[in-house]
Amino acid sequence: LSDQMHRVSIDSFQPETQRYALKRGVGYLNDIQGFPDPALYPDIAEADCRLVVMHSAQRDGIATRTGHLRPEDALDEIVRFFEARVSALRRSGVAADRLILDPGMGFFLSPAPETSLHVLSNLQKLKSALGLPLLVSVSRKSFLGATVGLPVKDLGPASLAAELHAIGNGAD
Repeated sequence: LSDQMHRVSIDSFQPETQRYALKRGVGYLNDIQGFPDPALYPDIAEADCRLVVMHSAQRDGIATRTGHLRPEDALDEIVRFFEARVSALRRSGVAADRLILDPGMGFFLSPAPETSLHVLSNLQKLKSALGLPLLVSVSRKSFLGATVGLPVKDLGPASLAAELHAIGNGAD
């Protein structure tokens, strides 16, 4: 699937899947745990793909309702996480221009919609503090449904509005 015109993106937090993708020239590698395994770093450093380093209030597995980051703590927590993770990746030889940061949204932050809304409204602060591109994925997230009172199937317009808001606030 991958060629000069089309770059494949793989979303996985499993090191064996990540290694497989890296060896096959994946264009983007996205880890919802933010690449926590330093044993993978030499392989990452040797590759030339872009890395989407995602923050999650939960440090393992997929998003559940167990993360409870409060809105007033969210930005500081996200900045601390990224400072540590970016530093570790850079020390291992990963160039800064390969890194894209994702603050996580919805259950990755908290079941409370206020936390995601707070982060979404303060993306420029994150971008200024971290100095790297921001990717924000809010499409049909639970916090949008809780905010507008609609089921997932009807969240297209709310998703578009949130994405446009994210772009206006610093998302790349």
